[in-house]
Amino acid sequence: MGAAGLRRWVLPIVLLAVLLAVPSFAALPGAGARAAAPAVGRNCGPWMDSSQSPDQRASELVRVMTLDQKIQMVHQYIADGVTFGAAGYIPAIPSLCVPALVLNDAGSGLADEQIGVTSYPAAISQASSWDPALARQVGTSLGREAFAKGVNVLLAPDVNIARVPLNGRTSESFGEDPYLSGQTAAAFVQGVQAQHVIATPKQYDANNQETDRGTINAEVSARTLAEIYDPPFEAAIDQGHAGAVMCAYNQVNGAYSCQNPTELRGDLDGRLGFQGFVVSDWGATHSTVASALSGLDMEMSVVQEPDALSGLGPLGSGGSNDLEDFYGAPLEAAVTSGQVPMSVLDGMVERILRSMFAVGLFDHPAPVEPTGYLRDVDTPANQQVALNAAEAGSVLLKNTAQALPITGGGKTIALIGTDAGVGAETVAQAGGSVRVTQPLVVTPLQALTLRAAKAGDLVLYNDGSDIAAAVALAKVSDVAVVYAGYSETEGTDLTNLDYNQGVCSLTCITEPSNSDALISAVAAVNPHTIVVLNTGGPAVMSWIGQVAAVLEMWYPGEEDGNAAAALLFGDVDPSGKLPITFPTSLAQIPTQSPTQYPGVNGTEVYSEGLLVGYRWYDAKGLTPLFPFGFGLSYTTFHLSGLHLSTSGPTVSVSYRLTNTGSRAGADVTQVYVGDPPAAGEPPQQLKGYQKVSLDPGQSQVVTVSLPASAFSYWDTATSAWAIAPGAYTIRVGDSSAGEPLVGQISR
Repeated sequence: MGAAGLRRWVLPIVLLAVLLAVPSFAALPGAGARAAAPAVGRNCGPWMDSSQSPDQRASELVRVMTLDQKIQMVHQYIADGVTFGAAGYIPAIPSLCVPALVLNDAGSGLADEQIGVTSYPAAISQASSWDPALARQVGTSLGREAFAKGVNVLLAPDVNIARVPLNGRTSESFGEDPYLSGQTAAAFVQGVQAQHVIATPKQYDANNQETDRGTINAEVSARTLAEIYDPPFEAAIDQGHAGAVMCAYNQVNGAYSCQNPTELRGDLDGRLGFQGFVVSDWGATHSTVASALSGLDMEMSVVQEPDALSGLGPLGSGGSNDLEDFYGAPLEAAVTSGQVPMSVLDGMVERILRSMFAVGLFDHPAPVEPTGYLRDVDTPANQQVALNAAEAGSVLLKNTAQALPITGGGKTIALIGTDAGVGAETVAQAGGSVRVTQPLVVTPLQALTLRAAKAGDLVLYNDGSDIAAAVALAKVSDVAVVYAGYSETEGTDLTNLDYNQGVCSLTCITEPSNSDALISAVAAVNPHTIVVLNTGGPAVMSWIGQVAAVLEMWYPGEEDGNAAAALLFGDVDPSGKLPITFPTSLAQIPTQSPTQYPGVNGTEVYSEGLLVGYRWYDAKGLTPLFPFGFGLSYTTFHLSGLHLSTSGPTVSVSYRLTNTGSRAGADVTQVYVGDPPAAGEPPQQLKGYQKVSLDPGQSQVVTVSLPASAFSYWDTATSAWAIAPGAYTIRVGDSSAGEPLVGQISR
């Protein structure tokens, strides 16, 4: 067995041995229930009749539950990590056939010390594919892994809008646009929940920084929430039928998110029509009565683990950081005293059960432990999904004189940068709760060496730590491929968009970086210098005019090297598009004032309003480094023949897309709508898109339907959606800045 194989099995063996050695483990609340899942079809009561609706089944079950059983359903019972790779755990009630709820952080793979799982590309990369079918495939693959591992609630996707590029969780988001984020999220949720696993869009609402995430008050208008920050949640709920939503750490307009009745009861339940349950982020609960009355259904907190588990690393969460439990004994007391009516508690439990029934948790119970935990689900099929996603999510930003793909054979390729070798383990994914235990990352050095040999090329490697040595290698090579990037993690915001963020896990260790100097020095001696970026969001590029090509690969997951080899050698055509604007510098971004970010005196003011991302650049006449929606291909495309037609409230936008190049490829055509001035909207907003694959010379007529919502704005005077009368401009192109087709309609 090789080193990688040994690493894969050491952790589960050690964890299992430790758990078996802890005398008090079997006595932990729910430990026995976790190991004994309810049997399918067991006749516990009428709620086990799957021919009934989820609402009927949940109502029948709640009616027979005791107060203690209801309380058990609404809060975390034992410490993080005790139950085999779970972030949260609510024990089963075998006498009622209620399965345990096992929660796991899983935006790009099963986290929380799960082993034998697949590391998929980061969410920002998933969004870069602009392909809902692929997002659904990633969700399906991830959901299938979760079910096999005994996990039935995924704490994903993160659908917060990337308002601040410095946010340490930008890579966990689907970018800066509400429509793109919503369509990606809806598809991902559909894939997950088809595997009998509940998806949990998070963190509701206006959760856009890590610096002061636990206390900051986001001061944001109702219109901005309705038009920018809520649409991704709405799509995940309306189209994806998400079973749960996580409320955030921060405050919104003066009230903590998890006890904010305007946000939870008014907007989430009322305006967005959410029928699932609301679960708190860990430690985001601040009250018992106010939270229960405001719409928080399930509390997750880090509770005190038994003394026997202290000091066990990934098993414990650290007694000194333990947080107060508001929904255990305090909630039971509040219900008994009448401060929280029994009807409110019943509603909380019923919402949880409804989602469990709707997604199939009762009828398809997950495997018991430790069977699930020890199962290796990093299968060839899942690896292929991860590879496809990494390839489709990579964005070709520059390609001068067809520097890419690398062709011809007989070339010497200088591969430079630590992230191409041992550093790939760091930049293959983000840090924090989303990080996957994955020791089997395919490095670019490994994959490019093999692929180059197949083409008759030779790869020579230098880690870049000695710039003079790297330059010497590049000077005698035909091609130089330089890797650069930065690490990103939950809990820490970036300080800039350069390459000096250091190594991240739960925090970042900032170290001086020589990436800019390295790239410039290499490019000075080799005109065929190609830069591959591993970043969680935008990056600045002082050297952009010196290099021949730039490929953004984000955090690509375990198939890092294989995806890079396929793209650089042209086995796969780059088709990704940016889901976020790349500024020329921090001076260009919308959140320039400290009052906007990170905030002053505990409040961050969303004074930019609707002008988030490309909306800001358009409104201010700014030219970014790379615009939203931008991405090159190894072939070329042409748009023609715009035709607009209406049928009731729907507008059909039709046009012809032609592959005018010499190889097959895919392009994402994007439809933007510009409202009449009376609406008070940004200059243009993405309202539709479609990814189309074409052979050389092939054409296809593409039709994108725009519903009434594409022309609506939130009228704060009436608290309702409205359509301003007048002329609407329809623009079609391959980015927010490249729109050759323009037409108008009247509404």
